Amino acid sequence: MNTLLAFLIGAALSGLGLFFIWKPKEAMKAADIERKNEERLERTRMQSKEMLLEAEKKALLIEDKASKKLAKAAEDAKEMQHSLEKVQTRLETREENLDKKNEEFEKRLEEVREKEQGIDAIRKDLEEMKGQEMKKLEEMTGLNKDQAKEELFRRVEVIAQSDIKKKILSEEERAKEMSSEKARWVITQAIQKYAAEVTAESTTTSVTLPSDEMKGRIIGKEGRNINAFELLTGIDVIVDDTPNTILISGFDLLRRYVAKLTLERLVEDGRIHPARIEEMLEKVKDEVSDLVKTLGEKAVLEIGIPNLHPNLIKLIGRLRFRTSYGQNVLKHSLEVGFLASAIAAEIGADQEIAKVAGFLHDIGKSVDHEIEGNHALIGRDILEKFGMDERICQAVGAHHEDIPLKNVEDYIVMAADAISSARPGARRENAEAFVKRMKQLEEIAKSKAGVKKSYAIQAGREVRVFVEPDEISDIQMMQLSRDIAQEYEKNLDYPGQIKVHVIRETRAVEYAK
Repeated sequence: MNTLLAFLIGAALSGLGLFFIWKPKEAMKAADIERKNEERLERTRMQSKEMLLEAEKKALLIEDKASKKLAKAAEDAKEMQHSLEKVQTRLETREENLDKKNEEFEKRLEEVREKEQGIDAIRKDLEEMKGQEMKKLEEMTGLNKDQAKEELFRRVEVIAQSDIKKKILSEEERAKEMSSEKARWVITQAIQKYAAEVTAESTTTSVTLPSDEMKGRIIGKEGRNINAFELLTGIDVIVDDTPNTILISGFDLLRRYVAKLTLERLVEDGRIHPARIEEMLEKVKDEVSDLVKTLGEKAVLEIGIPNLHPNLIKLIGRLRFRTSYGQNVLKHSLEVGFLASAIAAEIGADQEIAKVAGFLHDIGKSVDHEIEGNHALIGRDILEKFGMDERICQAVGAHHEDIPLKNVEDYIVMAADAISSARPGARRENAEAFVKRMKQLEEIAKSKAGVKKSYAIQAGREVRVFVEPDEISDIQMMQLSRDIAQEYEKNLDYPGQIKVHVIRETRAVEYAK
């Protein structure tokens, strides 16, 4: 019990001690907080004073600016008032001037009215005089007004037709001279930029033999070797008295080339019999197939046209073994491509389109013996299948005018084709075909009404047509030459172009007595 009491007394004393120690500390903290609050309040008062001073300064500045603006506005208002007064003065002056001009205009208008009245009176007098003159003319000529008008128109029409015909002839001659001069210049420039060999393919190929003894081995017993060779290759073998030489004849260059290589390999091998001939022929055909592709790639590289389809390149290579009037078609195609490109560059057309179309214009000839139809249209269809440009397909299809010509490149390809095929030595035809063509040229011209004589000259490149001067006029001559030229284009197949020259001669004869 005493212990508990002692514990309680000790605890009370400890609490009193702690109370007396803690209370001074709390008083100090409260004093410190109060001091800080007073400092903050003082700072706030100072800031408020500063802000108030700053606001007063700004208000003074604003008031000063406002007073300046008001003064400027007052000056501007004075200047505007002064300007308005000047404008008003000018307007008043103009109004006075307008009033004066209006008065002058009224006077002139009155004068014009008076003159109009005088003119009306004169017009009436003239109408009366005109009626009297018309009556006198009708009495003198015996024609009424409508009849006289028709007669006058008829005479004017006759005079006008004569003048128009003369003008047409003059302008046509002038246009022909200018176009001919320009065309000659363009063609000359194009030809000078490209010079190709002047060669013509023949229908025979010679094969050199090591000795005449080899001819007997080629013929074989009872001709079995030569018969088998001709049957397998489709080519004729001509054995004559020419020493150490035999001839291979055929129109198909590819077959003739295959036959030549086959025969040379057989002669080199020495074993010649039907089975060996067939075996060697198959080997050569495989080699020639690769050669065709190589020739196509070489031609494409030479003309400078990349990215062509491989199958199209093979068709190009096949043109090396195709001729037209003795002219090699692949060489002709290269030449046309270069010429078309040069012409396009001279006249400002699309050079690339012209070159590609010129190079591929005869691509249809590589398969025209397999597909029925015109080689130009076949070529157009082939190029369309290979996805070529529409303008290229159009130019290829139109280079013989089998379809209407649309673009300038169509005309360029047609001109380049004519230049390449018509130059001297490029093509040839046999004598029988030549004579027949010459006769057809003369007969077509003679069949026209009013034609007296016709002569084909310059190897069929020009036709002179003589007409009856009483039946054919100068204007009809022009139409006749066009009709004959169009009939040649429709009915004849010829290299280059034909000049139709119609001649009309009028003679006046009188005797002095």
